[in-house]
Amino acid sequence: MQSFGLVAVISSLLAYGCQGVYNNGHTVESVARGSLNTCSKPRTALTGFTRDGHCQDEGDDDEGSHHICIEMKRDFCRVTGQPNWCESKMQCMGKPGQCKIGNWCVCQWAFASYIQMAGGCDSIVDLVCDATNMAAIRAYKDSPDPTHKAALECIEKRCPVSDSGL
Repeated sequence: MQSFGLVAVISSLLAYGCQGVYNNGHTVESVARGSLNTCSKPRTALTGFTRDGHCQDEGDDDEGSHHICIEMKRDFCRVTGQPNWCESKMQCMGKPGQCKIGNWCVCQWAFASYIQMAGGCDSIVDLVCDATNMAAIRAYKDSPDPTHKAALECIEKRCPVSDSGL
């Protein structure tokens, strides 16, 4: 893995648009243009920065901006240079105990890095459009980083969105 490329992705995304979503009782919009649905599914691990199943945060508290809901692949942690939590069991959604990770809210930097390092948008198994936060589109659009542009193109390819209102 090219650690310099990963460092560049992380530092540029932190510099451009990782402020998070201010939920404060307002409806958070998905890239599918509706209310943000849960990324977690029953009998799988509970995801989200706040572990409520949604790819949202409560302000500037989520430095990584866990806004993108994908079906987790076993190689995601290795490819993005993270410790191997991807195959861990965590608190279940809707039942007591620990469950395997199914869908997961990943950081914007990690999504961009995975696309770059794993061979492009087709490396993503499933991008869950109605559970992916519109904040990711806004952040990627505001960033001059080419890896962020590739991430934006991937989201737009998988989840066709209108430019109105952005």
